[in-house]
Amino acid sequence: MRARTKLALVGPVGLLVALLATGVAATARADEANAAKARSLVEAAINMTDSQQAVKLLWQASDIDPTLEDPYVYLGLYYNSRSQFDQVVSVYKKLIKYEPNSLSAYLNIGEAYMSFTPPKAADALPYYQKAYQIDSTSAFATLRLGEVYAQMGNREQAAHYLNLAMTNGAKNPAVAAEARKVLGDIGAM
Repeated sequence: MRARTKLALVGPVGLLVALLATGVAATARADEANAAKARSLVEAAINMTDSQQAVKLLWQASDIDPTLEDPYVYLGLYYNSRSQFDQVVSVYKKLIKYEPNSLSAYLNIGEAYMSFTPPKAADALPYYQKAYQIDSTSAFATLRLGEVYAQMGNREQAAHYLNLAMTNGAKNPAVAAEARKVLGDIGAM
């Protein structure tokens, strides 16, 4: 009798909350299992000598856990090493779909566009802008914005971002030195 009284006190709202909590816990366990499976596929891929098979495993891992950054990083390195920059862009665009605030994804897309011959500065620009929007203290995003604007002939914007990159030089002296060099090249120093 006492158990029925307690169940009656819980009511439909309490029952719904309990069911939702159970569903959330089950989803969390499934997500953890998917993440573990994806990590094991990445581990297997990086230990393979057959690069084509490794690439298949990495894509599989990105499908199983699309938020795990590791498969994207290795795929990006693979395609970049083969100068398949369009593929690098595709890899990181997939990551952005699941992790829209991934600073490294935006920077890597920008880098891929700038790696084409000739560089695709106009295509790279919005990705560097988004990276800067995500982290305005990123010396690398700031440097790249300055370099892209310089390449596009926008001296004012180039000088603005390159000076910011130099200001952040304490965190990254190499970035500050590169910013100083580009500023000199465009005659803004």
